[in-house]
Amino acid sequence: MILVLVEHEGGATTELTSQALAFGRSLAGDEPVDCVACIAPSQEIATDELGPGTLHLAEHDAYASLAPDAVAATVAGVVERTGARAVVAPGSDTGNDVLARVAARLDQPLASNCVAATAGEPARVTRTRWGGSLLEEAELDGAPLLLTVQPHAVAADVAGAPVAGVERFTPVLADADLAVRVADRVEAAGSGIALADANVVVSGGRGVGSTEGFAIIEELAGLLGAAVGCSRAVTMAGWRPHTDQVGQTGTKIAPELYIPCGISGATQHMAGCKGAKRILAIVDDAEAPILAGADYAVIGDLHEIVPAISAELRKARGS
Repeated sequence: MILVLVEHEGGATTELTSQALAFGRSLAGDEPVDCVACIAPSQEIATDELGPGTLHLAEHDAYASLAPDAVAATVAGVVERTGARAVVAPGSDTGNDVLARVAARLDQPLASNCVAATAGEPARVTRTRWGGSLLEEAELDGAPLLLTVQPHAVAADVAGAPVAGVERFTPVLADADLAVRVADRVEAAGSGIALADANVVVSGGRGVGSTEGFAIIEELAGLLGAAVGCSRAVTMAGWRPHTDQVGQTGTKIAPELYIPCGISGATQHMAGCKGAKRILAIVDDAEAPILAGADYAVIGDLHEIVPAISAELRKARGS
């Protein structure tokens, strides 16, 4: 049996969970694919698209906020109870954090950022390394196998079928399982469009020049109904918050269109936007690395090009 860790927001499973489910089904073959999820007693979770396996649903007050050790303890308990031969988690910050803690509890290796896996003794995995700049093929010994899925590298698979059954239980947690937990959340100011979910993202890099320089980026994003992103250099300069960062250490995105402006295209940044369907790069350097991954490019001064695009959009809309 393959066990998939379910992440949820507002009762709905996340896109990265759907990708993990697809990965789990490809690894399972004819084996069942079960799910494990953790909720507070006051919460509910949609089960109509998780597929025909069993949902092991843990309910505890500790899950009202993220407590990674509590989730890890629960996952490890389900593994020991069911004999799951593999655990697959979304490649989110939370998924990687939790499964690393599961690996420590079970004394097993963890393969993160996987894009493919083949069962066997040992199993074979393909995963991204060095910020997504190369693929590594490796053998993995483990019982169970512990794998996280590279975001947006596997097409999401919505089963379109409810779970066969729900096994609700209340886990027994130790005080140490609650030592690390989210105490508060500060919502980022912005357009309200989340980077991870946006169909269009407009990002600015060092070439934007300043905090004030992002006004033209925000204007274009507003016209396109897009989210605003930025590079790591921008967050380090204090021009934008870390929540806006696209990249290996920021948010990994997969929009229909990505428009990086004044971004050279370091490996770490490209690791965050490689899931984009189309990239339109606006940069003043004809040798910039980002052009190797761009579908379209405009070479020139972004302070002239971006306002010109916005003006043309307004003209086309008669505004």
